[in-house]
Amino acid sequence: MARRAEPTPRVVPVRAMVSTVEFSTAEHPMTEQCPSEDSEPIRTCVGCRSRVARSHLLRIVVVGGELLPDVRRRMHGRGAHVHPDLACVELAERRKAFPRALRVAGPLGLKQVRAHLEQYPRNTGG
Repeated sequence: MARRAEPTPRVVPVRAMVSTVEFSTAEHPMTEQCPSEDSEPIRTCVGCRSRVARSHLLRIVVVGGELLPDVRRRMHGRGAHVHPDLACVELAERRKAFPRALRVAGPLGLKQVRAHLEQYPRNTGG
């Protein structure tokens, strides 16, 4: 009987690509996107999707199927952030962003949020 030749294993050379580029904190490409530890947290407006400091946005929570403004940012539960502007609130409503951001099903009432924004048009709670 003829003996079969065993297949030789393929050896693939691996070349490690090592980058020796070092950045200082000010030059790092991600510095603009990552706030420093002592700065204010960055949040995304669910209406216009722009990223700004938390103090520029109004926190919204859901209680019993109704959206409530959380001016002091102390209410329990998941919150969504929106600019304190009726245009951003209406845009978020059209995009159905509140139920998605708050992870709840069904329609949510905006009556109290609109009343708050009409009463305090520039109040961000900060």
